[in-house]
Amino acid sequence: MIHPGPRAAERAVAVPASLRRISGVLPAGRTVMTAVARLFADAGCKGGVVWLDGVTCDPLRYVLPAPSTDGIHAAWYSETHAPDGAVTIQRATATVGWKDGAPFLHCHGTWGGTMGHLLPLDSVLAADAPVHGLGAPDAWFEALPDTETAFTLFTPQGTGSGSGLLARIRPGEDVVTAIETLAARHGIANARLHGLGSIDHVRFTDGTHMDCHATELRLDGAMLAQGRAQVPIEVVDTQGTIMRGTLDRGANPVGVTLELLIERTDP
Repeated sequence: MIHPGPRAAERAVAVPASLRRISGVLPAGRTVMTAVARLFADAGCKGGVVWLDGVTCDPLRYVLPAPSTDGIHAAWYSETHAPDGAVTIQRATATVGWKDGAPFLHCHGTWGGTMGHLLPLDSVLAADAPVHGLGAPDAWFEALPDTETAFTLFTPQGTGSGSGLLARIRPGEDVVTAIETLAARHGIANARLHGLGSIDHVRFTDGTHMDCHATELRLDGAMLAQGRAQVPIEVVDTQGTIMRGTLDRGANPVGVTLELLIERTDP
């Protein structure tokens, strides 16, 4: 991707985080955003990650990645998709933080035979839904203007001192090696990796590929073991095609951003 702004010098940014497990029930009738915000507030956490597997919404609203038509951004979003009736989310990962002084989240997941970017302010819980996640009382993602991409992007903030990390990897950096470099910089050799973002033309270890510059993905069981990252993902392109596989090393540049939570498992 060719982005409109100057290239930032620091290609990966991270904030230490004291991670704690969160679980609870998102109540029917609330928007996904309102319910998740309450879950995190009750846990005393400002940011982190939550999984929305099995959550049913009516309505559920989402967008797909799309080419940009404004002559500025390297990619954009489709028109809003509005399926009829209740839709159950099979798997979804949401990074949680703040935007314009209010709680906000960024979510990619699969539902109804497709995958996309959930609109949490427009999607309403149709039934009580048990969920779990990882929260941090001292670190969070903040939606901030990004000069390089001209997007407003989740960027880690905070004063945490824990063993986990909230991180963001910038465009053009290879996902696998950037994760390894970032973890090594913070002395982390073993971890569970959670997050979402985009890759410019995806290449998998089995030789399959997704030839699309604008994609939306979520990490799906990614791990760091003895400093080496293995990164399985689910990803969708501009046509709604979904692929799953493990990312090939050195062949998967971040498209717009990769938001990452590193859950350290070192002794």
